[in-house]
Amino acid sequence: MLQIPPARIGQREDEVDTPALLIDLDAFEFNLDTMAAYLAGTGVKLRAHAKTHKSPVVAHRQIVRGAVGQCVQKVAEAEALAWGGVQNILISNEVVGTDKLARVTALARICTIALCADSPVHVQAIEAAAAEAGVKLTVLVEIDVGMNRAGIAAGSEAVALAQMIAASPHLTFGGLQSYQGRAQHLRTVAERRAASGAAVDATRLTIDMLRQQGLECAIVGGAGTGTFPIEASSGVYNEIQAGSYCFMDVDYGKNLDDFGKPVSMFRNSLFVLASVISQPRTGIAVVDAGHKAVAIDSGMPGVWQRPELTYAGASDEHGRIVIAHGAAPPVIGDKLRLVPGHCDPTVDRFDWYVGVRNGRVECLWPIAARGGFS
Repeated sequence: MLQIPPARIGQREDEVDTPALLIDLDAFEFNLDTMAAYLAGTGVKLRAHAKTHKSPVVAHRQIVRGAVGQCVQKVAEAEALAWGGVQNILISNEVVGTDKLARVTALARICTIALCADSPVHVQAIEAAAAEAGVKLTVLVEIDVGMNRAGIAAGSEAVALAQMIAASPHLTFGGLQSYQGRAQHLRTVAERRAASGAAVDATRLTIDMLRQQGLECAIVGGAGTGTFPIEASSGVYNEIQAGSYCFMDVDYGKNLDDFGKPVSMFRNSLFVLASVISQPRTGIAVVDAGHKAVAIDSGMPGVWQRPELTYAGASDEHGRIVIAHGAAPPVIGDKLRLVPGHCDPTVDRFDWYVGVRNGRVECLWPIAARGGFS
């Protein structure tokens, strides 16, 4: 059940109840437009990753700007998007279990849906589910290109699995899922180029071997916010699966260019609005945003445009702010914007986006796909 929204349309930002998840709409729209403009000249499509935003509202804004559709990691995310009117969805993950596969076949009746496999076990189960439902499903082969997570070996093993899919009566071979997630957060350009270049080479080899067997890849998908220019210019990928670009976070802000400066062409648009609830002693303030409001798996959040304030630690409902020596401290009741260390799991802690522009609440969007249900 959705919680009551923390704001009302027209409120000032400083009147929003906290903790709340804010979208700075100007920065958000800048990010969407920037990605659309960048990819427009490449011939490569954006299939934005909804595991970041978990919202049909955001998805439609990306699609209006040219995204071919969305990708997700869970069946529940696919359902929330499909029920919200998104018509082209890739589950960029393996789906296991008869109940989950039945839900996928149900979605095939209301949208274009595809999923991934990296084992004959997956293919057999998907074929059985599709046959029982009387539908045809598109299946991509996921290859391991350095993520060291899911994915069959590139090359001959991937080709054999693709042939099995193509020979299945109720399945269509859809192409390759080739995601190098570890490359996204390598800090130097040289490191990112090396990791993504290896992924490009393995993917190209597999495509060539598939073509020799008469199999073409309608989708070759992968990449992310940290490396998409590399994959987009490779001549190999035709879909980019960037997600975090629309919001950004502290961790992506640590990626550097050739000159050692932050590389990102995008702006921070996602914030957790927090209130100072205590000032117990000199040099310390406490806010009402702890583990249940901000994800710290990729590091602590930053305090937006307040370099004298450092978010130094979290407990369940509290965040500890260290105040630089000699700096004016925030006072009880002050509102602070926190930049998440990692945007995706931070979004998952909230039911609502509060969209703000020029200091006023302009919109409230439900985060329809949040939560642990798969």
